[in-house]
Amino acid sequence: MKALLTIAAAALLTTTSVRAQWVVYDPIMNVEQILAQAENIAQYVQMVDNQVQQISQLSSQLQQLQQYNKAFGDPSVIVNVNGANALVSDLQQPVVGQNIATLEVRSDGAQALTYNGNGLYVQIGATFTTPFGNQIQRNTNYYRPYEGVNQATENYTNVNASVLQRRAALKAQIASTTDALQSATTASEVQKLTGVLIGQSAALAATDKEIDQAGTLSLVQDIENRNDVEKQATARSEQQRAEMVETFGNYRTNFTLITQPPLFQETSQ
Repeated sequence: MKALLTIAAAALLTTTSVRAQWVVYDPIMNVEQILAQAENIAQYVQMVDNQVQQISQLSSQLQQLQQYNKAFGDPSVIVNVNGANALVSDLQQPVVGQNIATLEVRSDGAQALTYNGNGLYVQIGATFTTPFGNQIQRNTNYYRPYEGVNQATENYTNVNASVLQRRAALKAQIASTTDALQSATTASEVQKLTGVLIGQSAALAATDKEIDQAGTLSLVQDIENRNDVEKQATARSEQQRAEMVETFGNYRTNFTLITQPPLFQETSQ
């Protein structure tokens, strides 16, 4: 009996031990885990797809930038623009023309006496001889206004010569810049060349104004001289009238008229 009980107890223990080693399977939880993993994989695939699209967009933008740079160019790279240095040099040239105040100060009457306009006029000379053979030195102050006109004429001649030379150089520069503009390959180069071309055209127009200014100065000096001639004539006329009034007054003071009839002594025959 005891032996049977012992065998039964051993069998029961063996059965219990075997049951403890079995894995419990839950189908619902397993499906949920599979679905969660599938969702994670879908999200990862979506993330990779987004990254691929971003890379594609960046590549497209890079190509657009490359095309833009090819068409418009980099302005910072275009440093030596055709004609720019020559234009700056022309604009920095010192002014040739003088103002009217400077010309008036430089007017020396002695130079007017020897001026002949490159052989066009006859020299007056610093002296002249009287009919009695006396050598008279001319007063140079009387001839300063005429030297003022001569100075203005010389100023116009110098400005005109300078302008003609600069005009020839500027026209050559404009032609060169135009050729460079036609062969420009980028918009940046075109814009810079266009700016230089505008500056050259403005400088060319400014040279004409310099000639006009020099010519106007000559006219102003001539007008001032004519005005001075009339002013001197008015002054002489006023002085002559005053001298005449004074002379008549002195004459009346020194020479009185006889109001009484003259008396003649009677002589006997």
